[in-house]
Amino acid sequence: MTSHTAAGTVPIGIDDIELATSHHVVRLDDFAEANGTDPNKFRLGLGQDEFSFPAPDEDVVTMAAAAAAPIIQRCGTEGIRTMLFATESGIDQSKAAGMAVHSLLDLPSQMRVVEVKEACYSATAALQAAGGIVARSPGQRVLVIASDVARYALDSPGEPTQGAGAVAMLVSADPKLLEIEPVSGLNSADVDDFWRPNDSTTAIVDGALSVTAYLDALTGAWTDLAAQGGPAMAEIDRVLYHQPFTKMAKKAQVHLAGLTGEDLDTEIVAGVSGAGAAAASPGPAAAHSAAATDSATAGASDNSVATGPRDTGLATSTLYNRRLGNSYTASLYAGLCSLLDHDDDLAGKRIGLFSYGSGSVGEFFTARVLPGYEQHSRRQAVTDALDARVPLSIDAYRALHAAELSSAEDVSTPRVTAGPFRFAGIRGGARHYERA
Repeated sequence: MTSHTAAGTVPIGIDDIELATSHHVVRLDDFAEANGTDPNKFRLGLGQDEFSFPAPDEDVVTMAAAAAAPIIQRCGTEGIRTMLFATESGIDQSKAAGMAVHSLLDLPSQMRVVEVKEACYSATAALQAAGGIVARSPGQRVLVIASDVARYALDSPGEPTQGAGAVAMLVSADPKLLEIEPVSGLNSADVDDFWRPNDSTTAIVDGALSVTAYLDALTGAWTDLAAQGGPAMAEIDRVLYHQPFTKMAKKAQVHLAGLTGEDLDTEIVAGVSGAGAAAASPGPAAAHSAAATDSATAGASDNSVATGPRDTGLATSTLYNRRLGNSYTASLYAGLCSLLDHDDDLAGKRIGLFSYGSGSVGEFFTARVLPGYEQHSRRQAVTDALDARVPLSIDAYRALHAAELSSAEDVSTPRVTAGPFRFAGIRGGARHYERA
């Protein structure tokens, strides 16, 4: 994406990015044992090892603020006149969750703050809108935040695909990380594959239909990208997908290979670290091993040296999501964080990104990675945050899952989170937040 000014064409894209998650984690090996299930059903069948789960004093606001705060510390607030908060875990039917983030971060009052919703897709709508704002006024910057808690009913098929996380992105002219290209492919269709009624705290999902709708949207978005004059698959070096569970990214890769006739690698991370380590928690050792493997095969996109299926970064992009679980709007961009943090051969490469939201909307767009991106890696910080999560016993997890706060009663939440911000409780029907 570019802006045309008197000084010439200015690239627009992601200048900075940060990922945050919750205080607790549920390990799927423990989940499998408690349910009498083979853990490979989750590790191999879903491509998941564990999922983040919020403490009583955490929610989408606290994770969003935790993701955005380091960006504000590094980049300041000058020129940031818009915050777009993408979520399907809204805390109020009227007031944007971003208003609480605005207060927690002590951002300037000269800003517009808006919440955006369309299932898991809305962060991409926010990113594209942010690019339009910067194109119109290149001196402005836009803070885009995707933050969600994926919740399904206890004992439901979707329960092991829960998760929680937030990704904040700063969109600007002359970005340091990614230049977003202007052409994208779009697809929308009214499908009841997944939804959450206003009177429910958990989502309703038709799993089989959701997979079909996802792949149909990928077909439609890819076809539209070609019709709009977008790049061919041979011109795309890496591909990222929305990951409700990482095995879905594998399914999407197989589907895209069929659509394009390209021989694409479809292997995802096995989730196994060193000898004696818990397979349910790959940790930094597994991440480093997978990254080394990906780096060693990164040259496969050069047709002159290709000897097998082309590696497009599928395994590398799933490293964080295997541990986060589903973070809805943040999922695709957690995959982007993983790719940027673990692939050291991206400078100048084109990335394809497929964003999907149930209901349904799909968009396939592309971006160029800029030289020097590796200097901004957050790999160690993210790994440390994932490793620092406090495991929940299954009994404790189920009790926390079942606990619901009514806005009709004043309540103070217990101090649990080790994060920088906390949900303090409800007073007069309103949610209150504070620095921890």
